[in-house]
Amino acid sequence: MEQKDKFAFVKVALAERSQQQRLRRLSAVTPDGAVSVQRQGKTLLNFSANDYLGLSKHPALIAAACEAAQRYGTSATASRLVAGSYDMHQQLEAKLAAASGREAALLFSSGFQANSTILAALSDRQSLVLCDRLAHSSLLQGALASGAKLIRYAHNDLDQLEAKLKESARYSRRVIVSETLFSMDGDCCDVKAMTQLAERYDAILYLDDAHALGVMGQAGMGLAAYQAGVDLTIGTFGKAFGAFGAFVACSQVLRDYLINCCAGFIYTTALPPMVLGSIEAALTLMPELEAERRYLAEQSAKLRASLQALGYDTGASCSQIVPILLGSEARAMALSDWLEAAGILATPIRPPTVPAGSARIRLALSSCHTDQHYDQLLNAIQSWHG
Repeated sequence: MEQKDKFAFVKVALAERSQQQRLRRLSAVTPDGAVSVQRQGKTLLNFSANDYLGLSKHPALIAAACEAAQRYGTSATASRLVAGSYDMHQQLEAKLAAASGREAALLFSSGFQANSTILAALSDRQSLVLCDRLAHSSLLQGALASGAKLIRYAHNDLDQLEAKLKESARYSRRVIVSETLFSMDGDCCDVKAMTQLAERYDAILYLDDAHALGVMGQAGMGLAAYQAGVDLTIGTFGKAFGAFGAFVACSQVLRDYLINCCAGFIYTTALPPMVLGSIEAALTLMPELEAERRYLAEQSAKLRASLQALGYDTGASCSQIVPILLGSEARAMALSDWLEAAGILATPIRPPTVPAGSARIRLALSSCHTDQHYDQLLNAIQSWHG
């Protein structure tokens, strides 16, 4: 009997991606300061990281992480329902809830884990999930895992969203899902208008605030903070907070429900003490970083204007995420290679991460980038003839 290759599908998938020039590989780097990395012995100015306030290298976060590890050890050792909930978890959640203007908060291990399991817990086969077409993959995974009917409305098209809501009476639950600040395009949804739609049609409003948290909103707590009518807000700590993990801010009754019904919370080891220490240190710093947020917004606006003056399309970006929309994948890869030769790390973003025909360089800005850094970036782009 001829033995078949049970992993033939793996080889086919990798061959297809290689042929399409979409084969992904890991590239080793060593952090070297707030906005630079070492790769293959070369220093690269980093315009690809989400460390928007440079907090991952902040002495207060490092000290708090070390102190927590010294006191509690390196691991939470089990899920909070099995081994107990450390006082650090409880205290941090209370502080996050207060800082977000919510009744309660619940910690998760990552934004992907939170989105892909909370949405699955909120919806079922009798539910309808209405998701912005450009929302993050983790949100789609959560909707698909629930078994709910999933409809992806056109990006930020609230008229289309409302039309779908008008047709949704037969569903037992309706869940509206969007990012507040979109991770690939750098534009924002209209939070106020979405809360009004959710109220009008008795829908659950679920907003992923990952890229706005730390950068926008009251005391930097995101665009959904203190917004009445937002039922669940997801925030992540691996971006402007310079740490790791995620949380949901919601009502107390929803928190109780997730503790009992969300598999992503129930069956995973809790965040380790050193991570909790760094998060709490970042949260303490947040109200004091208005100057950094203002500088970041000003530099983002200047960069968009400069790129547009060079003839580049930056889309609807209004934030520290500035895409250079190039269309073809070949152009995006060529510009990325050119920038690397000029000492700049700017990763190309291609389908399927973004829609076909919208390949780009996604520039992620930090308050630690200086005028000299921007000059180096713009000079390199200006000298490219792609």
